[in-house]
Amino acid sequence: MAYDFLDIKLIVNGEQVSARVPARMHLVDFLRMELELTGSHLGCEHGICGACSVRVDGVVVRGCLVLAAQCDGSDVLTIEGLSESKEVVDLQNTFVERNAMQCGFCTPGMLMTAAELLAKNDKMARNEIREFMSGNFCRCTGYHAIIDAIEITMEARREEERS
Repeated sequence: MAYDFLDIKLIVNGEQVSARVPARMHLVDFLRMELELTGSHLGCEHGICGACSVRVDGVVVRGCLVLAAQCDGSDVLTIEGLSESKEVVDLQNTFVERNAMQCGFCTPGMLMTAAELLAKNDKMARNEIREFMSGNFCRCTGYHAIIDAIEITMEARREEERS
């Protein structure tokens, strides 16, 4: 079976990347297999679980639904880049404190989505946080600890702004 290959150039976690990829290679496969950025996980491979969430041009997307070739010219941020930027260090610490990351499989996607929510800087009720996070599945923690961690981080950031 012959595959079409495409040349792509993109920025991943702040670094210019050039590669030749199969036309049908998903972004998350490219990140994991070609760039060895294994923080984003393959869960359902149907865009339902959120484990493969990454930012493309500032918007959180499902890496299993986006082709690497579609990201030609784009700026991609993975959980590794998000962690290195220190954007979510407070959220990560609160996830640990609240025991919101038991097996850790869903945690990168949860952090990516929660970072998008926190960037909105809106005061949100628990049910609104739960709704925003509803596209990310966790099979271990039962969500209460995850919602707690996001809510605590949101309030701490708002307190810091006020002082």
